[in-house]
Amino acid sequence: MNVETNGNQAAVLKDSPLTVEMNESEVEALARLIRVRDLADGDVLVPEGSRDTHLHGVVSGIIEVATRADGGGWNILHVLRPGDLVGELSFMDGEPRFAALIASGPTRVFTLDRSEFESLLNSHPHVVYKAMRAIMRVSHGIQRRLSLQMREMEHYFLKTGGRY
Repeated sequence: MNVETNGNQAAVLKDSPLTVEMNESEVEALARLIRVRDLADGDVLVPEGSRDTHLHGVVSGIIEVATRADGGGWNILHVLRPGDLVGELSFMDGEPRFAALIASGPTRVFTLDRSEFESLLNSHPHVVYKAMRAIMRVSHGIQRRLSLQMREMEHYFLKTGGRY
């Protein structure tokens, strides 16, 4: 796993939902805190069950959200693509991750540490506010997707909804 700190972090954040509401100087302030990491196929970014207070954003490649299968392999629960954020809940509350984050092919991610992010509270409170709004939008989108999937499963099992 390679870690990059060559000053190109602002460019990495330009396509992230984290900076949608930010102006250029706000993006620069946040960019100084991130680390860019290159992962090889199969590299585990975060192990299942670990405590991690980092928010990750997929810059290029694919991250699979997976749990261990009975035979020792992986059950892929979700696939994350460039522009997706992952780890927003653990970033906020520090609870153990329910699944591992695994690179599928060469993958680049950015990582933001919660304690470093909190260091912006006094110097750049608008950056913190805008980033937190972005994290909530991402979390809300995930909740909405899961609710729709639950409703689809309910229709399937109960044979309702006219499609089954």
